[in-house]
Amino acid sequence: MAVEGISLISFVTNILYIYIISETIKIKKMKKILLMCCLLIGSIAVSRAQGNHAGPSADPVEKAKGLQKQLKLSDSQTSKVAVIYQESAQKFDKIKKQDNGNTDKMLKDVGPLRTATIKKIKVLLTPAQKAGYDKLLNEAKNPSLNGGWSDGWSSTASGN
Repeated sequence: MAVEGISLISFVTNILYIYIISETIKIKKMKKILLMCCLLIGSIAVSRAQGNHAGPSADPVEKAKGLQKQLKLSDSQTSKVAVIYQESAQKFDKIKKQDNGNTDKMLKDVGPLRTATIKKIKVLLTPAQKAGYDKLLNEAKNPSLNGGWSDGWSSTASGN
């Protein structure tokens, strides 16, 4: 009878041991799944954050449409602004490659391009639209960039 009691105890102990091991495996799997989900969510957040800027390399047509909404541009004006943005974006990409990511040099080199872009856009605007555009440019200035390329490239530069 004592042997049967020990067998029963070892049987129950073995079942508890198997249960504990299975729960430990489940927890480890759950931790791995949770870690993979966190990494996936993190990478999505980073890619969205990097893609949601309205700098010179953003889509020229979308930037022109944003300006159209804010300044009530005609379709003709909007298409001309898109062409100006496209040309500026191409020139900006050349500057970026030429300066090898040196931010200080890029800020200096992009100044004349930014000025020319603004001037070309203003030629297309009515007096009322020019006033609105000037207001957008003033609102968009970012002092941390010391008047860099983010201000004035588009209507979305003010935080869209």
